[in-house]
Amino acid sequence: MDLQTLTTVHTLISLVALVAGAVVVAGLIAAHPRPGWTVFFLITAIATSTTGFLFPFNGVLPSHVVGVLALLVLVLVLAARYVFAFGGPWRLVDALGLVASEYLLVFVGVAQAFAKTPFLHAAAPTQSEPPFAVAQLVALLGFAVLAYLVARAARRGGGVLA
Repeated sequence: MDLQTLTTVHTLISLVALVAGAVVVAGLIAAHPRPGWTVFFLITAIATSTTGFLFPFNGVLPSHVVGVLALLVLVLVLAARYVFAFGGPWRLVDALGLVASEYLLVFVGVAQAFAKTPFLHAAAPTQSEPPFAVAQLVALLGFAVLAYLVARAARRGGGVLA
């Protein structure tokens, strides 16, 4: 697969995973299970992380660290669901793992937006400038709130198995 095709496929999978993850997280907060969406999210989240390793590179890059972290989170979610059947603390591990997985996709999305969008790139060309830090901080704080809401719903029990 040539680099342009790989980039297109990886980007499309990433965007689909972001949308599916948003549906899943909304379901977790509302205590409305969405099992089909969750499986679809897990498949696309795994696909986007794994296809990221197909790009040519020399040495370990920050994207590799995020990709490995994302896959580790997804392994925990899969274990919570398919090995431990949401028993004991695994219900909470599943719920928070799904939120964390979506956050990591958003984290990379913000980085890519600053790298590829001209006006954002002009505001933070090295991604070490304040606009980039503020954008990432806002995303992190937003997901911290979402994690709190999901954890609260998971503690109430029932219905958060998505």
